[in-house]
Amino acid sequence: MRQAPEPVVPASAEQAPTLTPEQRRAVQTALEAHHARAGALLPVLHAIQEALGFVPAAAVPVIAHALNLSRAEVHGVISFYPHFRSRPCGRHVLYLCRAEACQAMGARVLEAEVKRRLGIDFHETTADGAFTLEPVYCLGNCACAPSLMIDRTLHGRVDAARFAALLDEVGGEP
Repeated sequence: MRQAPEPVVPASAEQAPTLTPEQRRAVQTALEAHHARAGALLPVLHAIQEALGFVPAAAVPVIAHALNLSRAEVHGVISFYPHFRSRPCGRHVLYLCRAEACQAMGARVLEAEVKRRLGIDFHETTADGAFTLEPVYCLGNCACAPSLMIDRTLHGRVDAARFAALLDEVGGEP
């Protein structure tokens, strides 16, 4: 005689990721500001990331419920767009241009220097939490290649020496 399968027990509240009070406020503020808009998901995600620097995994079910979407739909949008992060980034985000004009002007050499100096690869954060390195495919500064952006400041004609000087300007050597 066959036994009935064991019931699936949902993860306890202690095991499920939870939002901190700051995260909960950011999610609630974003939802209140944008929930009534057509196509509200992207504006909500942008607002949360602007407030927190990332979209916490624990926010996905809250967003899905509020916008009448599935968790898979919300997660799919977060994972599809490279702009959205699902974990915190460094205090400074360094965007390194990988477009053709920058490549032609030495961006690969700069990329190797940036990775060596920071000790990280793309989509990683330094151990001290100072820098997150992200690739970007054109900063619109082609005439001054190779280019990178630190936080919201664009820099052109960057070589190893200029990169070292920029690190000093924003808060030091990792």
